[in-house]
Parts: sequence; structure tokens; C-alpha cells
Amino acid sequence: MNEAPRQEEEPAQLRFLRRLVTALTATMVVGLLVVIGLLVIRLTDRAPVLPEVIALPGDAKAVALTQGPGWYAVVTDDDRILIYDRDTGALVQTVQVETGG
Repeated sequence: MNEAPRQEEEPAQLRFLRRLVTALTATMVVGLLVVIGLLVIRLTDRAPVLPEVIALPGDAKAVALTQGPGWYAVVTDDDRILIYDRDTGALVQTVQVETGG
């Protein structure tokens, strides 16, 4: 009555399958951590540097801002695009947007 059930050795194929699943799980976890790490590095490295103050002419109000190498542009509520030099902050060009309505 005190006999413990006899434990049989598991088949080689089952042992191989268990190790394969464990290796796949570990690979997926490491891959996910690498992808998350790369996303964090890429997104924080490219944070835009915006000017502290932008002087808009008249009573114009900014609606949108975009930037490129050496310049940034402000879209105003009176349908103008004001392009500024990034280094000096000087207004370089004004583009009037023609609306179809």
C-alpha cells in the first residue's frame, strides 16, 4: 500500500518538444524586449527641438507647426504659412494659402 506509482521516463520526442517550446518562448521574450528597446531609443532620440518663443505678425494665432532642416513653419488661423530660419528666428517667407471656398 505504500508503493508510490512508478514514474516512467518520458519519451524522447516529448522531451525534445518541451525543450523546443521553451526555447521558442525565450526567443520570443528576448525579441519583444529588443523591439521595445529599439522603439524607445529611436523615439526619444528624435525629439524635436522647438523654439522657446515665436513672434507672429499682427494678431495671428498659430494653428499648426512643422519643421525641416534649418527652418520651421507656422500655419496661422488667417490662412498663411510663415517660414522662419531655425538659427536666427527671422521670418524668411510668407505663403498665402488660397482656399477653394
